[in-house]
Amino acid sequence: MSTVLLTYPFFLPRRDRSVFRFPPLGLGYLAASLQRAGHQVHLLDCTFKDRESALKEAMAVQADVVGIYCMVTMVEDCRWFARKLRPHCQLLVAGGPLPTCDPLPFLQDFDLVLRGEAEETLVELVNAWGAHADWSKLPGLVYRDPAVEHQAGTGKYIDTGVRPFIKDLDHLAFPARHMFPNQEYIRFGKKKYGYSITTVMSTRGCPFHCEFCSNVVFGNSFRQRQAGSVVDEIEAALALGYDRIAFADDVFTLNRRRVWEVCAQIKRRGLHFQWECLGRVDTLDYATALEMKSAGCARIYFGIESGNDHILKLMKKQITTAQARQAVEAAHRAGLEVGAFFILFYPGESTETVLDTLRFATSLPLDYLGLTMPYPLPGTELYDRTRSQIFRTWRPNDSYLWSHVLIYDSEFSETKMWFGILKGHTQFEIKKRFGRAAPVLLKLFEKPTDAILRLLK
Repeated sequence: MSTVLLTYPFFLPRRDRSVFRFPPLGLGYLAASLQRAGHQVHLLDCTFKDRESALKEAMAVQADVVGIYCMVTMVEDCRWFARKLRPHCQLLVAGGPLPTCDPLPFLQDFDLVLRGEAEETLVELVNAWGAHADWSKLPGLVYRDPAVEHQAGTGKYIDTGVRPFIKDLDHLAFPARHMFPNQEYIRFGKKKYGYSITTVMSTRGCPFHCEFCSNVVFGNSFRQRQAGSVVDEIEAALALGYDRIAFADDVFTLNRRRVWEVCAQIKRRGLHFQWECLGRVDTLDYATALEMKSAGCARIYFGIESGNDHILKLMKKQITTAQARQAVEAAHRAGLEVGAFFILFYPGESTETVLDTLRFATSLPLDYLGLTMPYPLPGTELYDRTRSQIFRTWRPNDSYLWSHVLIYDSEFSETKMWFGILKGHTQFEIKKRFGRAAPVLLKLFEKPTDAILRLLK
């Protein structure tokens, strides 16, 4: 039996603007899989900690194997932990979206990288490590060749190939939720949203190929859990004291029949709670929205991304603005709150297509509007298309007005991008807050700000 520490190196920023702040479900799955295999597991979620106290807690575990999760927004803290913990463990492992799509840079600080879904890979790795067995035949690993002399981050490396996706998701153990700081998440949620919320994942993967979307861990497969198992897990999550469930699926509404099955299970068991999900506009009809509402769905989010059909084709969204309007109006008519996300100033856009998006977004019956500049994430086609233009890595911006920065040379200035984003949010708030007076106020606001946007470079 080995002692394993799993670390989620995210520290809550002072001005947290995200509407999605949940326990790290992926590490919960890994912890449960390791426990089922007989290993002693510790899970360190740094969300509500400071760096030094988190490091002290990590050191106190005295783990044999340390695994650190990483995505683009966590690179600095991930590597900081790695450098601090490396002398105090025997095997240091990186995993998550960024190590999956770009593993070699992590070999500067880590012994090994796990790629893709890691429940099976990590258990097999820890078993092999504990038995001093060869792990070169285990798929899903990248590591430096110990037989070749090298300096840190250089020399020959071994890639054991791609591990097939897990076919039977119902075979996986439920996430080890007892290891999360649940009471802190509950307090945080009640203070920020007015209710506490945690996640359940009922499907993995997305079969679509949007140019900007990074889905390197679960890929373009689409795998589903049985509705009964999903609702069993919901009951276990609610028993911890949470008020609401957010489905963490990339596209919860893809299979309408299965959506109805989950809703039927919720109603059959007499469960009364609210939930929310992500959907695609080409997968939701009015009848399904009504059924979701009757089973407790309070809100649905759509990634619409553009209000111009030509730009939607450029993004490879495989939807139209007509479908978007139809789905949003159907959800709204069914009594659901509706949120939508849009990307402004996408590579290949013009000022006029951006204005199309702003007009389209603020014409919809939305309760939440998310606007962002493009982010070419590693592992996406957009990243490949703009790679030569990227001049800095992602980093947070702790200003009062916005949280991110432009990372690539765009034909639009960062100033113009932020003006467009603020303009869109202002138009949305005017429509939301001023009732019958909104159309007049919108016209008064839009005309001069449209002109300013056209003038900005």
